[in-house]
Amino acid sequence: MAAVLGTLALVVGCGGGDGGSGKGRRPSGAHVTIRVPADAPTISDAVSLAHPGDLVLVAPGVYHESVRVATERVTLRGEARDTVVIDGRLRQPNGIVVTAPGVAVENLTVRNNTQNGVLVTGSAKAAAGLPGGNGGYDTGDEPVTFLKSFLVSYVTATRNGLYGIYAFSAQNGVIEHSYTSGGADSGIYVGQCKPCRIVVRDNVAELNAVGYEGTNASGDMYVVGNRLVGNRVGLTTNSDHQEKLLPQQGAVLAGNLIAANQQRATPAQADGGWGIGVGIDGGSDNRFVRNRIAGNGNAGLVITATADIPPVGNQITDNTFTGNGVDVGWTFPGATRGRGNCLRGNALRTTVPASLATAATCPRSGRAPSESGSWTPPTAPGGIPFTEVAAPAPQPQFPHATTAGATAVPAVPDLPDTAGIALPPASLLAAHARVQTS
Repeated sequence: MAAVLGTLALVVGCGGGDGGSGKGRRPSGAHVTIRVPADAPTISDAVSLAHPGDLVLVAPGVYHESVRVATERVTLRGEARDTVVIDGRLRQPNGIVVTAPGVAVENLTVRNNTQNGVLVTGSAKAAAGLPGGNGGYDTGDEPVTFLKSFLVSYVTATRNGLYGIYAFSAQNGVIEHSYTSGGADSGIYVGQCKPCRIVVRDNVAELNAVGYEGTNASGDMYVVGNRLVGNRVGLTTNSDHQEKLLPQQGAVLAGNLIAANQQRATPAQADGGWGIGVGIDGGSDNRFVRNRIAGNGNAGLVITATADIPPVGNQITDNTFTGNGVDVGWTFPGATRGRGNCLRGNALRTTVPASLATAATCPRSGRAPSESGSWTPPTAPGGIPFTEVAAPAPQPQFPHATTAGATAVPAVPDLPDTAGIALPPASLLAAHARVQTS
């Protein structure tokens, strides 16, 4: 897929807009509002004029540019989420790239980019779109550089060639109240952070290859209250040698609706995943608490190993499983096996191996080997181009978008209290989703 996208970028060019043209004027004073197009003709021009604490407020329109926010504590906000559109026309890798701390991106739509809708990163290679030797970013010996603090809120990211909303080598952030579809890799992706201190909450991810993916995302990593319905795979948390900070550890995934993840009209998943609610692939010490996992035709939750990285100490507690092909399946076809994974208090119909519910109860020693089984998965159908995924339904607006000032992004976000997160209803965030559960 990366090779195809690279060829596409070479054919059609990268688009324009990075850094602005220097046109426009910044109103005098501190912490001002710079309006597009009233004060600056393009979003990039307005961002280039902004000082820390300023608000860039964008009027409705379709903007054909790639916007880079490199000034700290700038808020980039659309006046109307569905009609302020940054459209890459498949001529640029990214719609918005954030490389400075304390930036908020709010209330707009980003679509038709060959790579990412919104990219938040402390990696110069990632910001430049330069993959490492193994296909990932920053795979050399240099230390990881983190972007510290960010907010992505009330953003619609659709029909992007890799990720809709992508936080990579970033910490202390929140992705909330957003909608992603048509992500040819995943709708929301968090990668290469430790400790992350990132909260992904109250989002809708549908019609993607994968709804949410957390790769090498460890420590205070919270995925709570999201609707991950109607993708090919709902959610994965995994370890991957293509990124640094192995292995993935210590995420909390609670109160999510993860259902019906075998939607045909989606981009094909690169690893062929299909009909899976949750995949734990070489991830360890993760807690899955009070999620509703329903109607995933292959399996509700799968634990397996990534090459030489075993999944260790994952706790699956108080979840509800209904209507899945297999509710919980642990499978280790290679030499690398899991250890210490356990279940407690789940509503289960079927497991593979069949004895899991009684043989692997929590708490469980981290040395105890995890049993392995196998089952016959359904055949994954071919996908569709990400450019042909159904358009989003109208989405909720940022409150008081035109009258509120710039958003103060905290240095460290408040982290959820898992004890207060309830099992979600089957109707979670359904009002603004195209794919409904039965």
